[in-house]
Amino acid sequence: MTSAESAQTGRIDKTGSMREALTTEERAALATAHPDWLIESDTMGRTFTFEDFSAAMAFVTRVALAAEKIDHHPDIDVRWNKVTLLVSTHSAGTLTELDRSLVDTIDGFDTGRGS
Repeated sequence: MTSAESAQTGRIDKTGSMREALTTEERAALATAHPDWLIESDTMGRTFTFEDFSAAMAFVTRVALAAEKIDHHPDIDVRWNKVTLLVSTHSAGTLTELDRSLVDTIDGFDTGRGS
């Protein structure tokens, strides 16, 4: 579901944000659409592996710019050539449309790597 579709279906809350909890069906669709991400409780995570530290940091920069654009920031752990991302909407205590949007964007990056 795109952000525009979310607005049309009422997925954006009264403040204009996308911080409403995803339904069970939406979580299942999210898991199907992003099989490389692991959903555990109220967090989604994925580890990306790159050729070297520079490539990993270039990826982190892309993630940071995308996150800043929607004002939704993942937890990022960098270990030389590995980058682990965890997404969750902390203010909602669960996964929301913001998380889906950020994961969609990140999976749209042509990383050439990732596990």
